[in-house]
Amino acid sequence: MWRDRRILDLFGVKHPILLAPMAGPVLSEMAIAVAREGGLGSLPSAMLSPDQTRAELEKFRAAVKAPVNLNFFCHTPPVPDEKREAAWSARLAPYYAELGIDPAAPIPVSSRTPFDENLCQLVEELRPEVVSFHFGLPPEALFARVKAAGAKVIASATTVREAIWLAERGCDAIIAQGFEAGGHRGVFLGGDAAQQVGTMALVPQVADAVKVPVIAAGGIADGRGIAAALALGASAAQVGTAYLFCPEAKINAPHRAALKGAWDDDTVLTRVFTGRPARGIVNRVIRQVGAMSDLPPQFPLAGGALMPLRGRAEPAGSGDFTPLWSGQAMRLGREMPAGDLTRTLIRETQERLRQIAG
Repeated sequence: MWRDRRILDLFGVKHPILLAPMAGPVLSEMAIAVAREGGLGSLPSAMLSPDQTRAELEKFRAAVKAPVNLNFFCHTPPVPDEKREAAWSARLAPYYAELGIDPAAPIPVSSRTPFDENLCQLVEELRPEVVSFHFGLPPEALFARVKAAGAKVIASATTVREAIWLAERGCDAIIAQGFEAGGHRGVFLGGDAAQQVGTMALVPQVADAVKVPVIAAGGIADGRGIAAALALGASAAQVGTAYLFCPEAKINAPHRAALKGAWDDDTVLTRVFTGRPARGIVNRVIRQVGAMSDLPPQFPLAGGALMPLRGRAEPAGSGDFTPLWSGQAMRLGREMPAGDLTRTLIRETQERLRQIAG
């Protein structure tokens, strides 16, 4: 059925479709639905406590006998900078006043836990079939322990240099994350965001540069996109934004409405929400603060000062201060359950590949 079986055999899945591990929107319900249809279900752990990750994986294991991917971030913990944080609070102060929020109230903590000793012990306990990393890799000793626990390791690369770096350090497959992808860029070797590479250009260059299988990500939302990625040398595709239209996606009403109403050119890379470049739909705070402003504190601290604004605006139906994460192919999104979408993607991809083969 699939000519390139490297990812299928590596992970033990039936179809070359990976659910993107979108922190926040994806929990066990969606991962189960994708896994039941033969794709690789993913569970994002960066915003979950170890107990929450354990509970979500237990739900997955109880519902389906299939491999699962646990995803972790590998960023450097931020160094507090009182002056920068004060300047960020001052910039947001007019919004606090507008919404009747006390600007002197303690700022909530915005956290994303980087992969560390505790999370490594969690992997050794839970033994997921696949572990994926974003923003590089953990220290060599922790990486070795993940491999020793039996996990296949994959990680995101936004350039060919990053892909080579990951392959040289023992990754079993590389996620080639094109410029079109929603959410956080996986950049870890630096570089200007304006120089990031699109999926169609990135995938074949990465496939030529590394010997391990390549997983295409970014702007892939239907069978045409998956077939194109496979034709370019990818062994599988990772799909994110298309799954945000599913009822299983844990997103709020303003985010769901923004996705349904957005046009292809309505997204932008922004540092406003977390301090690190991520693609989302333009809203009020992005327009007025500036998408790539230098004001937000170091990742992930920037989000703390926005939490009270979100808490007041979202219940009123406003996404003015909400990170409306989305890739550039959101107009290809379809409202259907995640299992139905996975089956549709498989069917469309197979039909397109047959057409290509003539």
